[in-house]
Amino acid sequence: RNVKFARLAVISVPTIWLAIFFFVPFLVVFKISLAESAIAIPPYSSLWEWDAEEAFLAIKISFANYIYLFEDTLYIEAYWSSIKIAAVSTAVTLIIAFPMAYMIARAEPQKRTLLLALVILPFWTSFLLRVYAWIGFLSKNGVINDVLLGIGIIDSPLQMIQTDFAVYIGIVYTYLPFMILPLYTALEKMDITLLEAAEDLGAKPYQSFFLVTLPLAVPGIIAGCLLVFIPAIGEFVIPALLGASDTLMIGRVLWDEFFLNRDWPMASAVASVMLVLLVLPIMLISNKNDSHKEGAK
Repeated sequence: RNVKFARLAVISVPTIWLAIFFFVPFLVVFKISLAESAIAIPPYSSLWEWDAEEAFLAIKISFANYIYLFEDTLYIEAYWSSIKIAAVSTAVTLIIAFPMAYMIARAEPQKRTLLLALVILPFWTSFLLRVYAWIGFLSKNGVINDVLLGIGIIDSPLQMIQTDFAVYIGIVYTYLPFMILPLYTALEKMDITLLEAAEDLGAKPYQSFFLVTLPLAVPGIIAGCLLVFIPAIGEFVIPALLGASDTLMIGRVLWDEFFLNRDWPMASAVASVMLVLLVLPIMLISNKNDSHKEGAK
């Protein structure tokens, strides 16, 4: 009984946390998405009206926001653009982070701590300041253009700021530590003797990488990709500061609907659909991983 109680106590902590800070806020947002926009405080209609005299409860639920969401190409394009930018940024981040994580995992223990500290170091400064710093690097009179002009590679400044390229740079730079740390955790646990065994069996270095290192790093790759892709798809600050005015991402659409159009029901519908698009693939991936583990056992 004590063991069961202890297990329930341990499980209840994250369950209560998710219920309070995820499930309940999502229900509130979903409730607003079923309302209608109104010029009032709050700026949406109530889902039910109670008539005390007639003892009559009228429930008013509107699916017009979800219907309009799939009829207007703006929202569909915003979803697609967000998924594309987040996917490309995640792939580039993985390509950059993997050799860095491998180098840290294979470094001497004394150096490993220093290298991990350097990876975590950007978190000690403001996220907004780090994004603003890239404006100074990528602008026409910024550091990169000045160096390229001084060397003579280009004759006129390149247009790097307010482009999709700048958005990719900002996302990759910002979320790179979130990719390195899970990869390092997976690679640091890897048994080096497996590589030695592969070499003894005649495997070349690239064959050892694809047959031994990469499969063992899959849990870290999945975790890192999720940690980068999920926040990147809803990113607002980076596209707003580094992207062009026509850079369409769902985070920017949400901001416009909430604060410019004051259409909270429409914004809530956009947020609800985005959450479903993110949660369902994650659940499918988790179920497949669990089934693979059970099959392996």
